[in-house]
Amino acid sequence: MLVNLQTILKDADQKGYAIPAFNVYNMETVMGIIQAAEEQRSPVILQFYSRLASTGFVDYLAPIILKAAERASVPVCMHLDHGAGYEPAAISVKNGATGIMVDFSQLSLEENIEKTKKAVDLLSALDIGVEGEIGHIGKAADGIPTDYTTVEEAKKYVEGTGVSALAVAVGTAHGRYKQAPVLQIVRIKEIKDAIGTPLVLHGGSGIPDEQIKLAVEAGIRKINFGTDVCYSFLDTVFTVDRSIVGIDTFMAEPIKAVKAFAVSKIQLLGANDRV
Repeated sequence: MLVNLQTILKDADQKGYAIPAFNVYNMETVMGIIQAAEEQRSPVILQFYSRLASTGFVDYLAPIILKAAERASVPVCMHLDHGAGYEPAAISVKNGATGIMVDFSQLSLEENIEKTKKAVDLLSALDIGVEGEIGHIGKAADGIPTDYTTVEEAKKYVEGTGVSALAVAVGTAHGRYKQAPVLQIVRIKEIKDAIGTPLVLHGGSGIPDEQIKLAVEAGIRKINFGTDVCYSFLDTVFTVDRSIVGIDTFMAEPIKAVKAFAVSKIQLLGANDRV
């Protein structure tokens, strides 16, 4: 069943678990994750990067996500990840997205608040929740970031924007880490206690399981997995017998690999058996 961002996060926030948010790229990654969600009775977010909206890729991907959500017996949110402005947000809404992230985190706090609030105001009329970000979450290739979101900034941001979810900088980055990150668990709890709003952890791929569990206990309610979805799919593609010509048959094992990865993260986040 297709639900909006604020709905899927509400149950997680009330019961103290996190929703796994998987970046998807094609029919096979969607199939693997939905199969995992159904088997585990888990709500799930299927999301796509901003570039997929701006390049027209989502025009083909969105119908697959929507059909999967329509057929699913578990809650599914279709979400724009790191929306680079209003245009990809509008394209995503046109294609059926029920959650939108707008990322103005590289701007000043005041500009970030102003632009994010505009998105919140516009999308509230459509009952679509908005995820914002404060404290820029960079690339793992650039090293582990140490510029963390403060409690004061988070309070000002949430009060000024009314976002449904807040991505915070607490020691993660996007991509594969050269060394395992050390999450600022105390800071996560301080921010959650101060603002109440569901918190989002970006750069979930490669974080040690124990830190993931502690982050969820501290108040993280959505965790993004993108890089490891790609690796689970591609690593298996490269091992399939090349004599298999039928693409649907060829893709059977990669789909299973994506499903297995998704199952592991669903269980880690405590999202299994929630439906």
